[in-house]
Amino acid sequence: MDTAMRTQAVAAAYDRWAPIYDLVFGAVFRRGRSIAIEAANRIGGRVLEVGCGTGISLPYYSKRCSLYGIDISDGILAKARTRAAKLSNVEAIAVMDAEDLQFDDGAFDVVVAQYVITAVPNPERALDEFARTVRRGGEIIITTRIGAGEGLRGGIEKVLMPITSRLGFRTEFPFERYSDWAAANGSVELVERQALPPLGHFELLRFRKH
Repeated sequence: MDTAMRTQAVAAAYDRWAPIYDLVFGAVFRRGRSIAIEAANRIGGRVLEVGCGTGISLPYYSKRCSLYGIDISDGILAKARTRAAKLSNVEAIAVMDAEDLQFDDGAFDVVVAQYVITAVPNPERALDEFARTVRRGGEIIITTRIGAGEGLRGGIEKVLMPITSRLGFRTEFPFERYSDWAAANGSVELVERQALPPLGHFELLRFRKH
């Protein structure tokens, strides 16, 4: 029940973000989105974009990609559906929980999650679902905020958590959450890690499934 309540709170937060999401986050995360999409385009095939939001990334995927966009917030998906209607390579846009993906094992060539993991109530559960639904040899491509963990910035991130959680995301999320998950899951390996703007607080992570 507690998880369900927190998941609903995240959905409600992004419903509130919907009218201004592109304005607030569009330019800030443009470079990170571009790098993630380029990585997905190199693989092509069937792509699941988790947390597609307003569909801001959809027009930039290659026509070699068949896109399936999901988000927990139905309100924010209204814009995504409008964008998808103008594209020939969008398979579907649907409300779905990243922690409970309604797809068969190995259904996708690529799973893309842009600035999503720190907004999920149970991140490792979502990551397990990404690994389950991507095929062997496919990739999980993530853009994410990486917390400092220690020091002054780490302390500030901890203090901000009660505020940012109500806004729909975490500030405190060190890289070790990802490396520990990959080791425990056992089916994926990290093949790329690179810093992204702004300020190097964000990173691109690419995991390949064995």
